Amino acid sequence: MATIVLVHGLWSDGTSWARVIMELQAMGHQPVAAQLDLETFDGDVAAVRRTLGTVPGPVLLVGWSYGGAVIGEAAHAHPAVKALAYVAAFAPAEGESVGGLSRRHPGSLIPDHVVVAGDYTYMDRDHFAQVLAADAPAEAVAVAAATQRMVRIGLDRVPVRPPAWIDLPSHYLVATADQAVPPLLQREMAARMGAAVTELDSSHAPILSHPLEVAQFLDGACTAAGL
Repeated sequence: MATIVLVHGLWSDGTSWARVIMELQAMGHQPVAAQLDLETFDGDVAAVRRTLGTVPGPVLLVGWSYGGAVIGEAAHAHPAVKALAYVAAFAPAEGESVGGLSRRHPGSLIPDHVVVAGDYTYMDRDHFAQVLAADAPAEAVAVAAATQRMVRIGLDRVPVRPPAWIDLPSHYLVATADQAVPPLLQREMAARMGAAVTELDSSHAPILSHPLEVAQFLDGACTAAGL
């Protein structure tokens, strides 16, 4: 049994991992989802480190989407974290930002459907499925769209410090039908990390559409890390 800490992405919260959590629990693992404020990058890193302080180590730390950038900093010099796993996630190198990486290749539908509301953004609810979860069950998408967290503008522009994937073993799940983070970018990030790569025919949200496969991917990462 391994301790697995799960970190969500933008326009979501920890409950987005609900179906994956149930699959991991059935496998005998101990998953816990962090809750990000999505107000400041440093605040989100601190939230993950607080969550890490509540669970027994060793830990597999997992990020989905924007959460990948957060785990790269949260795991830095943290003795409990023994491996990292990325699910269609951003993995910026030192000095890079999520926003900068997102513009490296064409193909993302996010710019077409993100809505600005004052100092925050949210994903157009009518296009939430198209952008993030086209292959997920309709009821799961409806709940995710209705409960999405608003994101402080500028959150994705923060350059990161040296990420933990430089020193820790990493695993990457590429979503090959992703309409939010181009698969080409995912493969490039995974390659420079030296991550063990698994590919899945999925939208950007395999945690909603393929929870069993995501859980199997994380179970394999635990086994590889000896957790």
